[in-house]
Amino acid sequence: MKEAEERARNRPRVFKEMSSFGMESHRIDSDQLSASSVSQYRFSPQRARLNMQGSDDEDSMRGGAWCANVEDRVHWFEIDARKETEFTGVITQGRDSANEGDFVTSYFIAFSNDSREWTTIHDGYDDWMFFANNDKETPVMNRLAVPVIARYIRIIPQSWNGTLCMRLEVLGCPYRPNEVTPVDYLKFKHHSYSDMIMLMKSVNDECPNITSIYSLGRSSNGLDIIAMIISGNPTEHEIGEPEVRLTAGLHGNEAVGRELLLLLMQFLCKEYKDRNPRIQHLIEGIRLHLVPSLNPDGHEKAFEAGSELSGWTTGHFTEDGFDIFENFPDLNTILWDAEDKGLVPKLMPNHHIPIPENMVANNSIAVETRAIISWMTNHPFVLGANFQGGETIVAYPYDNLRLNKPQRRGGGGGGYEYAETEDELKASADESLFRWLAVSYASTHLSMTHNYHGSCHGDNAAGIINGRNWRMNDFSYLHTNCLELSVFLGCDKYPHESELAQEWEKNREAMLVFLEQVHRGIRGIVKDEQGNPIGNATISVEGVNHDVTTAPTGDYWRLLNPGTTACSFNLAKSNWDRIKQIMALHGNKPIRLVTHGNTRTSVVHGNQIHGNRRVVVNNGISSTNPRLSPERLRRIRIARLRRLRRQRLLSQRATTTTLPPTTTTTIPTTPEATTSWYDSWMIEGQSSTPGGFTDSIVDYNYEYKIDDY
Repeated sequence: MKEAEERARNRPRVFKEMSSFGMESHRIDSDQLSASSVSQYRFSPQRARLNMQGSDDEDSMRGGAWCANVEDRVHWFEIDARKETEFTGVITQGRDSANEGDFVTSYFIAFSNDSREWTTIHDGYDDWMFFANNDKETPVMNRLAVPVIARYIRIIPQSWNGTLCMRLEVLGCPYRPNEVTPVDYLKFKHHSYSDMIMLMKSVNDECPNITSIYSLGRSSNGLDIIAMIISGNPTEHEIGEPEVRLTAGLHGNEAVGRELLLLLMQFLCKEYKDRNPRIQHLIEGIRLHLVPSLNPDGHEKAFEAGSELSGWTTGHFTEDGFDIFENFPDLNTILWDAEDKGLVPKLMPNHHIPIPENMVANNSIAVETRAIISWMTNHPFVLGANFQGGETIVAYPYDNLRLNKPQRRGGGGGGYEYAETEDELKASADESLFRWLAVSYASTHLSMTHNYHGSCHGDNAAGIINGRNWRMNDFSYLHTNCLELSVFLGCDKYPHESELAQEWEKNREAMLVFLEQVHRGIRGIVKDEQGNPIGNATISVEGVNHDVTTAPTGDYWRLLNPGTTACSFNLAKSNWDRIKQIMALHGNKPIRLVTHGNTRTSVVHGNQIHGNRRVVVNNGISSTNPRLSPERLRRIRIARLRRLRRQRLLSQRATTTTLPPTTTTTIPTTPEATTSWYDSWMIEGQSSTPGGFTDSIVDYNYEYKIDDY
């Protein structure tokens, strides 16, 4: 404590004067205040305002301060400013009481933009200790040497006299960037389809070096589903750069999302040109696809009706009557049924589940949905969000509800039937990550987590949720590498133009924070021994039963909690041409597989060399596969002895065959390189896996010996 006091005396005294933020004046609402705990209800966070007068009557709810539960080990008091604020200082005071002398004597200050990740003020040596009160009545002001810009501020008491109680005021004001205030150049209005196209072209003309426009396909009425790319190199995918998508307008009458994306295009263009460092770093680090209207036919219908007369379903459906959000193929049931049968992941993958042919061929998939699916699969998207309306919440997979297992019908009819949906929701393998992504948006939004408002049409609290009867996000998760969420922006699907500026302010920071989440987890490039990229290689993370694959350029991204780690691999390919050549000379009979205990997997300076294309990652570190079980070794030995016995019998009757010279051929890592001839390459008692690999081959490298033949 003496060292902290000495450092406090030597700190720089460069202060910026600012007025009080509004604790005492009640400009800060009660719902903006929260705390780690309370000793009792009368000492709630709402009683922490400077000069708050309390009552010594134990039956009164008018406590003279916020008081914490002293049995807790960590204490904090938090203020949500609801927008970026320039904080300059804190004033503290003890508890108003005629009998008790309770006050805080020292504290830390921390700041955050999302209320989850906090940065404590540091003086270069240690966390900056602020020394507070010597009595309960006299206010003590601590000013910051350098203003801090954030949305949330926390006071973290470290020592106190009596009971931990405090009143306070915060110094600061709303933050207004020096470069440009967005309202100065953004035009808040509703756009028709043609207006939207013109605006996107104008942004492209203003920032041609970082923007590009293209079409996903066409609607039933022939309107283009237009997208804009914003990136340092917008015309092509750069190796190592993740691709992100934000979409809106699945339902044409949900206009807020469309206008937010149009505003975001203008904002990013302008801020990049004005050299805003945060925006420059964002744009140069990702390839962002913005699609403001996925249902342009519905968009036109709703726009013609207008914000006041557009009903709940005006323009909601496509011209052909489809709800795009619920129109994606149901891959959940396919995966869950396979899990019930124990087929995952040996015989059924836990990722990139193919669309059944009957779903592709029938007419139940809308033209717009087909265009979106094609777009999803043609880009290595890592993260996405679709903006909608009618509620205030962020939804994450799984959205589909799972049916209970089949139950035998009663009576004499026989057969099976599905019961009602399960009481408990089905959690995805990335449940915690999805929750983090949802919270990153909801908590940064200026009002989405205000639970006292409740939901728009029921008793549920606002915030985040999963488990609705939807399909788009689940399809994205199960068919591609992209983790996608749905952001419901408000109760009014089509608000008046005068409300768009407020909607922009509510969502601007949340959109930026969400986009920045794409850099969480691990990333890298998978190459062969010659340095050529390997596409469609599988990346597995131990403990997460959902894999991802590399892009055609060999790069991959695996979002994880927490942290960021570079994790690249060099893989050695098996010589399948030579193996097939040997098998053809022996009637496609199984060849002898020889294992080498220490050469199955080599790890050199973080690079993993593998005989197959499956890479296993454990917390960002490559790891070898487990050894074969004793039972499997016994079965392999028996099968090997049987094959050798048959070979000896055949060799007594067969003439010697001369093998052609050995050659090495590089097989492209494409789906076509895996053919049905693998089916004959089986050890007795084993079953094949997707891609034709046996259980042993998936886990181990093998070599063949020509001498045995």
